[in-house]
Amino acid sequence: MNLTDDQLDRYARHIVLKEIGGFGQRALLNATVAIIGAGGIGSPVIQYLAAAGIGHLRVIDDDTVSLSNLQRQTLFTTRDVGAGKVAMAANAVQRMNPDVRLEGRPQRIDAGNAAALLAGAGIVVDGSDNFGTRLAVADAALAARIPLVSAAVGQFEGQLAVYRGWEADKPCYRCFVGHDPDRPEASCADQGVLGALTGVVGSLAAIEAVRGITGFGEDSAGKLLLIDALAFRFRTITLPKDPGCRACGG
Repeated sequence: MNLTDDQLDRYARHIVLKEIGGFGQRALLNATVAIIGAGGIGSPVIQYLAAAGIGHLRVIDDDTVSLSNLQRQTLFTTRDVGAGKVAMAANAVQRMNPDVRLEGRPQRIDAGNAAALLAGAGIVVDGSDNFGTRLAVADAALAARIPLVSAAVGQFEGQLAVYRGWEADKPCYRCFVGHDPDRPEASCADQGVLGALTGVVGSLAAIEAVRGITGFGEDSAGKLLLIDALAFRFRTITLPKDPGCRACGG
């Protein structure tokens, strides 16, 4: 695949990076990324991956835009309130970059349909807002051996990690959270969330998706990034593989 003159111009700041270059940019244009949730995290993920030239974005979200979303979901505007998120995301991406096709799936992903919805993706970015969805996505990604970029926010804190649990030395999501599906939920509607923090975490998740496709820099799988906006602190800790994990251990 040769880059056109317009593409050479559009992606020039990627191409000049020796860690990405023309080869990496072609890989991005040929890539398929599944994005779970078009909310506070999903919005910057969609925007930055579309700008980066990811050829195929599959966005899975059954929600509609509400006025309370707009404090953090920068993909949408006031005129979008009441419309489906994936449809509005597709409109935004179409205006942003003609190289990118957004495939909208206005469905709620669960254990019964996750495998089908993720099929064919090279990377999964999960920015969903409930634990049950995260487990379903993580299990399906592990079974299909699709790298999972998992991002979460709450109030003034954020988390980001990459999981490839089928590898002998890398943990899966359940190595981190365990196997209890009945943990209490805490929504941002109840607890609040700093809007700009979702942008930070979503942008970092987009970086990890690009890293997973192009291979630049150090491998981040098996590490957990913790963000504390109150203390203005970023920490990275190692996530060990659980040898007793029922999903990937042994």
